[in-house]
Amino acid sequence: MGVNLRELIPSEARVEVDLKALKGKIVALDAYNALYQFLAAIRQPDGTPLMDRQGRVTSHLSGLFYRTINLAEEGVKPVYVFDGKPPELKKKELERRFKRKEEAEKKLQEARATGRRMEARKYAMQAIYLTQDMVEDAKRLLDAMGIPWVQAPEEGEAQAAHIAAKGDAWAAGSQDYDSLLFGAPRLARNLTITGRRKLPGKDVYVVVKPEVIELEKLLKSLGITREQLIVIGILLGTDYNPGGVPGYGPKTALTFVKTHRDVEKALEFIQARLPQYNIREIFNYFLHPRVTDEYKIEFREPDPEAIRRILVEEHDFNPDRVKRAIERLRKAYRENLRARHVGLDAWFG
Repeated sequence: MGVNLRELIPSEARVEVDLKALKGKIVALDAYNALYQFLAAIRQPDGTPLMDRQGRVTSHLSGLFYRTINLAEEGVKPVYVFDGKPPELKKKELERRFKRKEEAEKKLQEARATGRRMEARKYAMQAIYLTQDMVEDAKRLLDAMGIPWVQAPEEGEAQAAHIAAKGDAWAAGSQDYDSLLFGAPRLARNLTITGRRKLPGKDVYVVVKPEVIELEKLLKSLGITREQLIVIGILLGTDYNPGGVPGYGPKTALTFVKTHRDVEKALEFIQARLPQYNIREIFNYFLHPRVTDEYKIEFREPDPEAIRRILVEEHDFNPDRVKRAIERLRKAYRENLRARHVGLDAWFG
């Protein structure tokens, strides 16, 4: 999902940090991106997600609750930005994802029926669905925790980038690189998956640390403009033109835009090779996505009773563990979320 720019990002534009370096920073997190990560990572050995007694999935709530507390304890101020109605440009990609999930669901049932546990887990992770009920539960939990969230009119990642570009957040937070194409001055990655993590399909563990990518340093290092970066993204493939232009990888795409610096001619070249898409419309959407300024970022005192009602009474979470976590959250609010801290901007120029 999203455009993969990783191979193009030089070391001078990417800084690996400890969460402590982000103390006092507001980060506008792509909520759907985070929730899907929680759904994928928080599962039983056979791939089954956590569920309450009524069979409702709770992995996303578990991840949202405990990971947000971890961030707050380190002084990171998360603001979750939720997707609105998908733009029409994304229709083909959403259809592709739906078909892929359907196929994964069939393979999941076959693997479970024949006792192939590892395969079942793999297909279970590919068949993840985030329902509207799950999203509403997540919003209610954030309200109870006193953590702000913003409803985007369309793409959450575009809205997060807009909030950061306005200066209302220090960075946009996501695993995808689209935030950079949408104009986020900084992209913070790995915030919701920091720590020791198992590689998919392998019995290997790695330590994942947060990293910050600065758009200005990236563009300067590559010797391109943001408009040319968008062209690179379209060449590689975005959610609006999956697959990109055949034969173009990160290095060839970079060479192309540096050789053909006229963006208009570059878009004409791509349009001729991808006639099924409106390339100009995709380009313009990255430059001018539909966003809103109607939001308020305010961290409030957590409501222990509301948290307990949602997690313990409605979804069968362990009451003792939730109680201890609430105390951690209340302390983090008093010490970090309510207070103002001097950030370490010097680290990032």
